[in-house]
Amino acid sequence: MALRNIVPDTDPIMHKKSKEVTKFDDKLAMLLDDMAETLDVANGIGLAAVQVGILKKAFIIHTEHGIKEFVNPQIIEEDGIQEGGEGCLSIKGYEGFVKRPMYVMVKAQDRYGKEFISFGAELMARAVCHETDHLYGITIREKAEYEILPDEELAE
Repeated sequence: MALRNIVPDTDPIMHKKSKEVTKFDDKLAMLLDDMAETLDVANGIGLAAVQVGILKKAFIIHTEHGIKEFVNPQIIEEDGIQEGGEGCLSIKGYEGFVKRPMYVMVKAQDRYGKEFISFGAELMARAVCHETDHLYGITIREKAEYEILPDEELAE
């Protein structure tokens, strides 16, 4: 495994649509392993392949049960609304106010190409939506209604 550099949102690659993964091989496994190590060191919640400079439809999310890998993910159902502050490893120090679904159902593949369906609520739903946006070239700056400044608190 190796640490990968996290690409800043100002890099043009961050605004490109990622490509479907068609080869489920050692190269994909190495990418996912490297992403997991990079995410761990960065102390983040999720990381998309494009954030390490690879235009492939893949992301990982750190859950309470460890790293969950999503290859060729598709959100097939969403419900409810949550809103609040959200950051991104590609934009250090930035927090934006974002509305997301409270619940999502995702169809994806694992590193071996086996399809699965995953359900996520609250933070997991937020992370799935955030990382899915990256796969379509959308960053949090484009999604946020406004930037939350460091001394600003959200009204409850």
